[in-house]
Amino acid sequence: MLSPHHWLRTTLLAGRHMLLPAGRRAHRGFAMNSIVPIRALGAQHRERVANHLLALTERDRYLRFGYSASDEQVRRYAELLDFERDEVFGIFNRRLQLIAMAHVAYAQSEDTQSCAEFGVSVLASARGRGYGGLLFDRAVTLARNRGVSMMFIHALTENTAMLKIARNAGARVHQDGSESQAYLQLPPAGLDTRMSKIVAEHFGEVDYQLKKQARQFWSLLADMQEIRQGVQDGRHQAAE
Repeated sequence: MLSPHHWLRTTLLAGRHMLLPAGRRAHRGFAMNSIVPIRALGAQHRERVANHLLALTERDRYLRFGYSASDEQVRRYAELLDFERDEVFGIFNRRLQLIAMAHVAYAQSEDTQSCAEFGVSVLASARGRGYGGLLFDRAVTLARNRGVSMMFIHALTENTAMLKIARNAGARVHQDGSESQAYLQLPPAGLDTRMSKIVAEHFGEVDYQLKKQARQFWSLLADMQEIRQGVQDGRHQAAE
């Protein structure tokens, strides 16, 4: 595992592009790390969750919710998220934008308390990096630690990406016209799942805080440069 010092150095170096003009930033490539930090989300992230979902295209909202959700319906969904009962977690980019998130909803009935449902969304700009599969793996770990033995995925049959994630995990998929149901039998939690949960949550939190500090640092530096430039311009004008 990379040390916090290495992560801080990497994040700060990555943040330097924020000082470049917008036109030059757009041409910089993206190098995906082999380790992707996933952070647990709480009530303080409700607005970020709403913004993430609102940024989905009409087509992506249709696939995520099973219907063409309006902005009002999306905001209502975010407002009703129960962060105490359910698991909500996601992936942030270095600008602290939530680019991928997952929701594991736990059943409230005693008869179905060993069941959970998985939902995921990834912004179009972050596709093709395996984020959906990584979030599903985290969901399985969290669910097992909660004593869940059956994970369900309800998706439109045309949502091939979601169903592929389910099949790759070994889930059984039943198609019923335009809708599909997938379910995955989960083994009981062991020491490995408990330790991986602790390590992953710590890693995700450290990464988020470092990105936050880096963003604040480069924002401050950019402001200082603007102030310095303003002072220099003022001196030049006074000398003319």
